[in-house]
Amino acid sequence: MDLRKKLIAWLFEISKKIYTNLFKSCEPWRVDKKQLLNYPKDSFGKHLGLFLNENNFELIPKVERHDAYHTLTGYGIEVEDEIALQYLCYGNGKRSLYLCGVIILGTIILPDYYKYYYKSYCIGKSANSFHHFDYKELLMISIHDLRQVIFSKSQINTLIKNLKWT
Repeated sequence: MDLRKKLIAWLFEISKKIYTNLFKSCEPWRVDKKQLLNYPKDSFGKHLGLFLNENNFELIPKVERHDAYHTLTGYGIEVEDEIALQYLCYGNGKRSLYLCGVIILGTIILPDYYKYYYKSYCIGKSANSFHHFDYKELLMISIHDLRQVIFSKSQINTLIKNLKWT
């Protein structure tokens, strides 16, 4: 990983703890990876559990929604994917101090991926609104049905082509 990506990864690690403690007042889901992996095969919850398991993650209390976005969209966990995911969410109407900071710093530090960021923004902008969903309430829903409600067939094809979808 080049130095710029290491810098951004370090900033993510430092800032997520601060942001979660200072700005997130929502209740944690109180659901863990093991529980999610026991959800029905096609469910959004099962796919969230698989995403966590594949990346050796646990849900971070109060910011579970972020991993839900990864699962829903198929964006990976590389630094450039994290930034592109924020662009997609921004295009979809999500606004937060953290999101704006990631977009600004990510674009300045890693401008090489601008086309990827812009494409992600465009997908988010043209998708049906999803940034406001209560994802904890959607864990039993079919992941395929959920994606079809949010994304058009051409967006789904673009996401499948460019990203890792299960």
